Amino acid sequence: MSNPETTANSASVPPVEKVKQFPAAPGVYIMKDAQGVVLYVGKAKNLRNRAGHYFTKAAADDPRTADLVPLIADIDYLPADSEVDALLLEARLVKDIRPRFNVDLKDDKTFPYLQIRIREDFPRVEFTRKPRRRGVRLYGPFTSARSLRQAIRVLQRIFQFRTCSLDIDADDSRWRWFRPCLLHSIRQCTAPCNFRVTKEEYRKQIRALRLVLEGKKNRLIREMEREMEEASKALQFEKAARLRDDIAALQKLGQRGDVERDAQPEVFPIDPKKGLAGLRKVLGLPHVPRTIEGIDIAHLGGSDTVASLVRFIDGLPFKPGYRRFRIKSVQGIDDFASIREVVTRRFRNAGRARSVNLLGEGDEEELFPDILLIDGGKGQLNAARDAFALLGVEPPCLIALAKRAEEIYRPGETEPLRLSRHAAALRLLQYVRDEAHRFAQHYHHLLQRKKLEE
Repeated sequence: MSNPETTANSASVPPVEKVKQFPAAPGVYIMKDAQGVVLYVGKAKNLRNRAGHYFTKAAADDPRTADLVPLIADIDYLPADSEVDALLLEARLVKDIRPRFNVDLKDDKTFPYLQIRIREDFPRVEFTRKPRRRGVRLYGPFTSARSLRQAIRVLQRIFQFRTCSLDIDADDSRWRWFRPCLLHSIRQCTAPCNFRVTKEEYRKQIRALRLVLEGKKNRLIREMEREMEEASKALQFEKAARLRDDIAALQKLGQRGDVERDAQPEVFPIDPKKGLAGLRKVLGLPHVPRTIEGIDIAHLGGSDTVASLVRFIDGLPFKPGYRRFRIKSVQGIDDFASIREVVTRRFRNAGRARSVNLLGEGDEEELFPDILLIDGGKGQLNAARDAFALLGVEPPCLIALAKRAEEIYRPGETEPLRLSRHAAALRLLQYVRDEAHRFAQHYHHLLQRKKLEE
């Protein structure tokens, strides 16, 4: 789990000194003013070097940063596994927080995908910002739309797949009279629109393309490099330059996120009603759940620990019900003990909870959820169950969602519940889990100007 690297009293340390403790690794840096409002979010391949540059004379004199630098009163960072992950994280933060000095990434554009419609008789290959969920093989999100478009052009020259929007039916003989487009004439498409390639032969082309997209492109790049060298020796400089650019485009295919891990909410909307109905069915609930709460633990600065709690009503985030906790009773890093503390603090006044109506008339804390979702596996689930037992409170439907395999753990069940990755019920739980994680990590408390609860 990637977590914010800061400390409770970090704001008292001058930012120019804080950046010296940043790791020389990828991540995102977050600059704030004296009131704690986020001014700017940036990505870095090397956090220490990139963030440290803002505290140099060159940055103070540069017209692009001169207005920002005097306002920086504090700076924090979020680590990332790679430069690509840092770029995706930066985009998510900018869209959420909309800092004053971030000009790019505030628009509604999403990162693009390469989509192969595998259920078609002759699968088409597409650049898209609005991918389908079914009947396709998705690659992305890609960090550069321009590089992806260029890579598709290169791959099309090699594998000759179609990128048109035609709905070609292999059983419709009328396609034999269709006139292929120019791409067939220049050997960039095998013309399935005219049945000049069989369905089986065309699918071989697509399989070869998928191998390249899934990491088996080194052999292809080596062959292109040899061809580039031969062209250069033969003084065919234009051909050599084109091959050089093509190789660079193929190498950038690796600069992408993971379809599931880096899902963009704007791209894959969730149907709340369908998700709630699905949860009632798979969890065996007596009625459709209306309130779901999610808990996530985050470690700050390697020692201090905080927790986030998010609340969903009717499948949608209910921001007034969000909370952050400063863990008090746990020394060091202990997720299980931290979960026990958060559950105890959240539900210690739950005796009157079930008598309060859904919108929480009276004390907001008395709202009792239908489902409590813990980020983690069996150990985290058991920690939450222990806390309810010590409180003497009957828990709501208590479940945990493990990140890697997306398995649902339930008390008393030896085997986790495994749902289809496309199931509306699972996607709603992922939404709750990811929102809890985002609230802990992505400085929602700065956006809403809330302090960590004591």
